[in-house]
Amino acid sequence: MDGSLKRAAGGLLAVGVAVALTAGCSTKSTAKPAAVVVPGGQTTGSTTKITVVAAENFWGSIALQLGGTHVAETSIITNPDTDPHSYEATPNDAKLIAGAQLFIQNGIGYDTSWAPKLVSANPASGRDVLTVGDVVGLKDGDNPHQWYSHDSVYKVIDAIVAEYKKLDPADAAYFDTQKQTFENTTLAGYNQLESEIKTQYAGTPIGASESIVSPLADTLGLKMLTPYSFLKDISEGNDPSVADKTAIDSQIKGKQIKVYVYNSQNSTPDISAQVNEAKAAGIPVTTVTETLAPASATFQDWMVGELQGLKAALAQATGH
Repeated sequence: MDGSLKRAAGGLLAVGVAVALTAGCSTKSTAKPAAVVVPGGQTTGSTTKITVVAAENFWGSIALQLGGTHVAETSIITNPDTDPHSYEATPNDAKLIAGAQLFIQNGIGYDTSWAPKLVSANPASGRDVLTVGDVVGLKDGDNPHQWYSHDSVYKVIDAIVAEYKKLDPADAAYFDTQKQTFENTTLAGYNQLESEIKTQYAGTPIGASESIVSPLADTLGLKMLTPYSFLKDISEGNDPSVADKTAIDSQIKGKQIKVYVYNSQNSTPDISAQVNEAKAAGIPVTTVTETLAPASATFQDWMVGELQGLKAALAQATGH
């Protein structure tokens, strides 16, 4: 089944799950203890935790670390082998979303086949929904992989902290401190590696297997030679054009690209062939993944590992 059919099937299932649960859990499961939320959105302070649910664990990891001891977070998609584009929602997902005070979804066509449907089918008073696409000003059809964009990550950090301070104003100072620590200390290695790669390798031509790499290349100042139409087709599960595949073969054989980056969680026969061609041509190959790998990793450890791999590949390719 190709990507579009899988996403359609996932969307239909999400609707079915949501509709089936609406009558049974929208009223019952949205009720929250009086000690958690009182009229006007005020909270009782540090004696309670904000219930946060994230559609994907990369945003969930950030949300949990920003919330610290004042947040209880659950991520829906945690299996590294799961394709969020075609994820099939479950009744438990609907229950989680119905009981959340804050639900974080990616949007931008990434989880829109199921997440918004569960939100609308399971209304809850006092629940806020944070959509990453709205935060960064992107819409369906744009590149959804914004956790690979430094600027987008920091915009989402701001948005999450603003939500926490809205839901729990009594602990606003705590959340400000968490934000400062996360940005300046927790993400220090991530920030340093991005700065080093941009300083040393900006303008270096690279190739990639799908559009997940494009925001990262933009952040680092690397020159993406792979046609974006190919990157998007692979990301969305569509068959790429012959013209695009021919162009990439030429880039690899002519060593126009210095490094090839591919998503190891989405390897098609075309991508496997390109990886083998790149290795045969002596072009360093490095990998990225769609979601946290391993699933227990933090956002920053995951990113640092991938940036270290990319930096090593660039150093091998350029000799410095």
